[in-house]
Amino acid sequence: MPSDELTEFRHAVSRRARQAPAQWEASKRLVEGSTLPSTMAQLSDAIQRRDLPEVVRQVLLSLFDQPLSSRLQDLNSETLKSLTGLPPAKAVRALCVWFQLVPPPASKWPTTCLSSEAVEGKLRQLTNPFEFLAHADVASVLDIGAGDLSFAEELVDLYGQRCTQENRPFILHCLDRLDPRSRLGGPLHVEPERLHKLQQREGLSLSFFGNQDMFELGALDERGSLAPRYTIATCWAPASPTFAYEPTRLSQVLIAQDLERTRGAFRQTRYGKEVALEVQHRDRALLFPSWKFDVIGPRALLKLLAQRGVVCVLGSVDVQVFWELLAQLLDDPRYRPQDQAFHPENLPMIFGKIYEALTSLPVGESIDLAKLAPLRQKRSDSAGFLHTDDRDSTFRYVRITRGAIFPGMPASSTARKFSAMTEEVPPWLVTLIPA
Repeated sequence: MPSDELTEFRHAVSRRARQAPAQWEASKRLVEGSTLPSTMAQLSDAIQRRDLPEVVRQVLLSLFDQPLSSRLQDLNSETLKSLTGLPPAKAVRALCVWFQLVPPPASKWPTTCLSSEAVEGKLRQLTNPFEFLAHADVASVLDIGAGDLSFAEELVDLYGQRCTQENRPFILHCLDRLDPRSRLGGPLHVEPERLHKLQQREGLSLSFFGNQDMFELGALDERGSLAPRYTIATCWAPASPTFAYEPTRLSQVLIAQDLERTRGAFRQTRYGKEVALEVQHRDRALLFPSWKFDVIGPRALLKLLAQRGVVCVLGSVDVQVFWELLAQLLDDPRYRPQDQAFHPENLPMIFGKIYEALTSLPVGESIDLAKLAPLRQKRSDSAGFLHTDDRDSTFRYVRITRGAIFPGMPASSTARKFSAMTEEVPPWLVTLIPA
């Protein structure tokens, strides 16, 4: 009988919690405010993967299925008690032990305890997303693709002294793929004097990690060099073509053909002792770091930002990256046509009224993307299994702002160069809150 199966499951969960005191103690970290949303997502995945009696599965899914809760008080306490015999916090901990969830390592870096609802409420009141640092309980920023640290310097100039006066630490961690020893990359290299001055700033905890792939952060996490989550995760001038093509909708052959058509013929070569990429652009041969044309796509970037930031900010997003990024944020699959590269001629047809609304947006003005079309949601297949990649890269709020630089807002050196780029149309600022 179903009731017998529920009773047997309750006994098994209770027994496992008693027999694993170390895991039971460690499970406290899984229900902390900053960790709880991830715990809920992991429980949902575990429920779908494990071989469970159907009645048990259905009851569990009624608790942890989408939309996933971010607060213990949102869970049905009576259902939790019927499954575990325990009150909500201990019940979730017992389920974590039974499903063998591993708590995140203890971090020396504080993380915000604000709920996503509270974050959205405050952010909607701010035209400058970085002003959220003045309202959050923790002032921490992950700067992805930090380049010459010009954005980091402006950010510290604007908010560092305020944090010091309020006796709050300001945490700023910067990542950049360029190897500081490389002769390639030109003005995007960090200036040693600027880095040294930032490291000496009172009240600022700054770390710069050069020669660091943003998608290979395991070693830094293991050493405790990074926070598990930052109040703001930001990326300025997301690299093109790295994020200008989405591999889940475009074949490698099409991407290579479009790159050669728009950028010129390219090949791997050497520059001194370094491997480099040579691009024949019109009548000039240009040299770049060897990975310049590595295509990863905006979906991976969105997932990284959602995992690392309570608020995510993409600044000075160029046109090609922007539309590919937008296609991943919108729910309707018609915005993601298979094997059809975006170009100025087909964008109006594919995006329709969205294209009209966004391209007519004056510089400095913003719009809530959900007012133009539904945002991409979590989806499940015919068996009801959630697609983890979708859940990890969906957002509850997306604001689009036209322009490169804005009064009172920090910006990268690339953003400040846009006004002098006569062939470039105004870029975009995208502010997101992960779901």
